[in-house]
Amino acid sequence: MLNFQFNTTKCIISSPGGLSNISDICDQLNINKLLVVTDQGIVNCGLLAKLEEQLHRRFEFVVFDKVVADPKQDNVLSAVALAKQYNVDGVIGFGGGSSMDTAKVVAVMMDSRQPLEQLYGFEKVQGDRLPLILIPTTAGTGSEVTPIAILTTGETTKAGIIAKQLLPDVALLDAQLTIGLPAHVTAATGIDAMVHAIEAFTSKHKKNPYSDMLAKQALQLLSKNIEQATHHGEDIEARQNMLLGACLAGQAFANAPVAAVHALAYPLGGHFHIPHGLSNSLVLPHVMRFNQSDAAKLYSELAPYIYTGINASQSNQKVCSDLIVFIERLIERLKLPNTLKQLDVGEHHLEKLATDAMLQTRLLINNPKPLSHDDALLIYQSAYEGAL
Repeated sequence: MLNFQFNTTKCIISSPGGLSNISDICDQLNINKLLVVTDQGIVNCGLLAKLEEQLHRRFEFVVFDKVVADPKQDNVLSAVALAKQYNVDGVIGFGGGSSMDTAKVVAVMMDSRQPLEQLYGFEKVQGDRLPLILIPTTAGTGSEVTPIAILTTGETTKAGIIAKQLLPDVALLDAQLTIGLPAHVTAATGIDAMVHAIEAFTSKHKKNPYSDMLAKQALQLLSKNIEQATHHGEDIEARQNMLLGACLAGQAFANAPVAAVHALAYPLGGHFHIPHGLSNSLVLPHVMRFNQSDAAKLYSELAPYIYTGINASQSNQKVCSDLIVFIERLIERLKLPNTLKQLDVGEHHLEKLATDAMLQTRLLINNPKPLSHDDALLIYQSAYEGAL
């Protein structure tokens, strides 16, 4: 008998056009004065105006629109200062993972005397938080259903806050907010979500039936819709399916944590500012090929949820190999870069990347196969050349 615990967001609303209900959602949470946390990209493309139009009718609110990718501690503390200046009683995170992660930390710090440095790690947050609503505008991170906020703590290093208080009261999935998202962003964030599901299903620790079920359903939604959403971005059904798939994948990895793909992706973001989804995409096939000796059975179980035409008589190793090739070709069809060389990562950087990846012990312990520094270096070398 398997013992496990599963936690997730209290309320998930999946509805194209659902943003029109934001005032009622705020009323239900007894919010009167809001902080909206977002970034300049959301402002520039006109999405923030859609939210403001809804809020202006009934609420006081102030906007923090200075969130940056991979938010640094000072960036987050500036948002906290603005929230305290206006004495808000609720927070909306509106945007990608960086905006939602920032909103989570603001909601916690408004109701806590702990300095930010004390929050890092597992369940270090004391007390409660302000009412929190998260509204993703990309289908990738799943941050709207994870108890995790990742912040940049140094020049190239990141750290996570993992606490049940970071789960929001409401996650609102509205595909109309993703229409107009650039194709390369749709593609990279979609692969990011697929990585979440794949790593949750193969996680060495805390793998459980709920996460497995969610990971499979997520991969089915994501794999069937990612190309349509990327190349025909006006397709609202494909967009909504991608949002839901990313959300389900987020629920899965929030309870069965991710592993080596993320561990090797983080240094790429830290050193070269490669977007997180693309960083995951660059190393995914190579980590899977490394894991194949220990995880072929698990990968082969996922294969039918990702592509059709699998021969049931084939061995797990063969199905796994075919799956990896399918993913590599999918990345090509999405027109994403597929080698580190294409992104101006020098071969002389690979040693440092491997060293930094080994610091991600929180993630590496979840990998289905133990991974050494030399293993990490070989994976980076494969990703550098795109070698099979």
